[in-house]
Amino acid sequence: MTHKTSTTQRSDRLFQEALRLMPGGVNSPVRAFKGVGGTPRFFQSAQGARMVDADGNDLLDYVGSWGVMLLGHNHPSIREAVAEALAAGTSFGAPGAGEVDIARRVIELVPGIEVVRMVNSGTEATMSAIRLARAATGRPTIIKFRGGYHGHGDAFLVEAGSGAATLGVPSSPGVPDDLAAHTLVAEYNDLASVEALFDGAPDRVGGVIVEPVSGNMGCVPPVPGFLEGLRALCDRHGAVLIFDEVMTGFRVAAGGAQARYGVTPDLTTLGKVIGGGLPVGAYGGREDLMRMIAPDGPVYQAGTLSGNPLAVAAGSAALAYIQDHPGLYDDLEALGARLGQGLLSITAELDIPAVWNQAGAMGSLFFSSEPVTDWASVSSSETDRFSGFFHGMLDRGVYLPPSAYEAWFWSAAHDDHDIETTLAAARAALKDTQAHA
Repeated sequence: MTHKTSTTQRSDRLFQEALRLMPGGVNSPVRAFKGVGGTPRFFQSAQGARMVDADGNDLLDYVGSWGVMLLGHNHPSIREAVAEALAAGTSFGAPGAGEVDIARRVIELVPGIEVVRMVNSGTEATMSAIRLARAATGRPTIIKFRGGYHGHGDAFLVEAGSGAATLGVPSSPGVPDDLAAHTLVAEYNDLASVEALFDGAPDRVGGVIVEPVSGNMGCVPPVPGFLEGLRALCDRHGAVLIFDEVMTGFRVAAGGAQARYGVTPDLTTLGKVIGGGLPVGAYGGREDLMRMIAPDGPVYQAGTLSGNPLAVAAGSAALAYIQDHPGLYDDLEALGARLGQGLLSITAELDIPAVWNQAGAMGSLFFSSEPVTDWASVSSSETDRFSGFFHGMLDRGVYLPPSAYEAWFWSAAHDDHDIETTLAAARAALKDTQAHA
């Protein structure tokens, strides 16, 4: 028996009304709890490491708005920056000083970005990056990786991870066959599969897009040599290497995964943390490539709300905090290691096969007896056990991502007491999964 300590009546009522008004009752699929069953919680406020749902239940949060909240919810410096920007106006449709500030900070922090363009979402950033790669090379084909999710652009909805995997939809109706044919799928952490695709499509591959640490099939770091090998293959074949750092950018290191692993891509896409909690994205890279973007060059991309003053104020505040706190990532890494070690100790004690993967301030617990390094090993883990574990944790006041295929995120607002609270809940929840196995 799980230990139900809270009421969810208002969330239940809101969800029933939402089902009439929205597809699945939600505005993004994984929120619907399809991967774990049950009724999603609706939230009314958040502060630091915790969120409060519509029924007043206080929950320790490991979703972090899907990686956005590196500093914790409603951080004072971000809140103050947004309030100051709000007093001056919500949108200009013209250049603003905040855009220059955030561009300068991104370029200072990310090794592979010499010139940057702000957009409104991670999906917009990745769509723009592959258009630029195709234009720069004159080649139509893109290589992605099985289980990798790069937003809902047509070119990416082929063997997608994250919410698509949760729903059992590896590709989407509405994507034309001839367009999908320009996306080739390799195996993550398997350089031979990438080389075979290059060899099978000579002079057709314009770019390779990869999450340098996969976060959309759970957290799966690169094996040694994988990113270096991608760099070498792209150089050899004249293709553009794109790191999708929408999730990893400013979460696994101050300069993203490319700084952590010492491999510089040609283009980088960003989102999440650089919005500080507001919707924003960006793409950038080598100057010769980025100068092809209009109005400097012929590759068209535009956005009325790109560089929105509220969003760039929030993002600049987040990046300023990162720049001013050089020990931040060591602390976040250590906090996650304590969480992972504690979880593995509990699972070993209960004789439950488990793997903890971590990079910086993101990680995942997989119920598996084998290392988890790619889509095949992710998908062979015990997702049914995860569903029971998820609800056991939720009933004990710990909110995890509602899918076995999503990474966990913690923040600068989490502390050792939060880790101990999480581990105590995990011990009880895992005992429940044993009782119902």
